[in-house]
Amino acid sequence: MSANEAPLAYRLITGPDDRTFCERISAALADGYVLHGGPAVTFNGSDVICAQAVILPQTVASSDVAVANALDDLDSELDFDGEGIA
Repeated sequence: MSANEAPLAYRLITGPDDRTFCERISAALADGYVLHGGPAVTFNGSDVICAQAVILPQTVASSDVAVANALDDLDSELDFDGEGIA
C-alpha cells in the first residue's frame, strides 16, 4: 500500500491454508485489524483454501456513529399520528 492510500476498513484475505496465509493474517493483526467472524475453508480438489475477513475497529466504530446519527435525524423528521400501519 502506498503512503497516499488509506487503509481499507474491511479486507477479505484468501489463500491456500499454509504458512504464507497465516503470515498475511498475522501482518493484518499487527497493523491493527481484528478478525471479523470465523474463517471459511473449502477444498479445490488439491488444496484447502481459506478466507478470513478482518476489519479496522476504529473505522467501523466511526461508521456506526454516522449510521446512528442518520437514524436519529430520520426519527426526528417523522411525525406519526397513530393512524395506519407502522
